[in-house]
Amino acid sequence: MLGYLGLIHREIMKVDISQSKSMWFGESEKIIKRIFTNYRVYLKGCSRTPILFFNEADAIISKRYESGFSSLTQTENAVQNIILEELENFEGIFFATTNFAKNFDPAFERRFLFKIEFQKPDIPVKAKIWQSKLPSLSESECELLARRYDFSGGQIDNIVRKNEIYEVVNGATIEFNKIIEFCDNELLHKKQHKRIGYV
Repeated sequence: MLGYLGLIHREIMKVDISQSKSMWFGESEKIIKRIFTNYRVYLKGCSRTPILFFNEADAIISKRYESGFSSLTQTENAVQNIILEELENFEGIFFATTNFAKNFDPAFERRFLFKIEFQKPDIPVKAKIWQSKLPSLSESECELLARRYDFSGGQIDNIVRKNEIYEVVNGATIEFNKIIEFCDNELLHKKQHKRIGYV
């Protein structure tokens, strides 16, 4: 997937990690090699060095497994070794994002020059996010949502989509108490959490 990062005027080659894995033995390694080959070809056609972007990179460059007989383990280790080799001589700009930095293999961590941690937004910023997503809400309503719910951007987007569907189906503007209900349902799994195991 190609994109454009306007801030620094560079093209982006975004990698969908889920598509880099295959159920067929040996295919995942070929897919990973092809990603870097495609990037080198793409690089030649760009006036400025593009960015190779791995989103949720922990899915593919997490801590390597100890040697074993599992074909899955062998494949994932082989894929990681290919990426390590490619990064060792990489001529370009490589970005990787993760919500699980502790899962990164130390060998990968050493290959990143800059490590940047993004903190969660504070209450005023979250209130502005709510306001931008749902402009019909008042400032006080947005602040209430920001204080009550520690949602990620993706969770707020879920609420927005539920709001849109509700208004289309019912042909009426949604009321604030319904948005509160959607927010509570978004956290339903936490309220109903049960310990599962053997007795």
